[in-house]
Amino acid sequence: MSAPIDLQATFIPNEGEFFRVKLALEIAIDEVVNEPGCIRYELTEATEERLVLAELWASQEDLDKHAKGTALQDLNESLSALLAEPVKIEKL
Repeated sequence: MSAPIDLQATFIPNEGEFFRVKLALEIAIDEVVNEPGCIRYELTEATEERLVLAELWASQEDLDKHAKGTALQDLNESLSALLAEPVKIEKL
């Protein structure tokens, strides 16, 4: 069994799009927390300049399934015109 995967995703909204980005993330969070292997998926910082999402997955396999899932695809589509730069994902 693999070790848990701890990630941090940082979102930089376009000027004036903070609330739309936050809403899209909240919708995704409601879905993703029920995915198999999701231990943590929550906003840890939300300011006009950036939003930070903390993720913890039970295994790489669970993270891989999440990456291909509809919740993440829907989120990416929702955010496509709202972000000033690509999402920055860091493994912690």
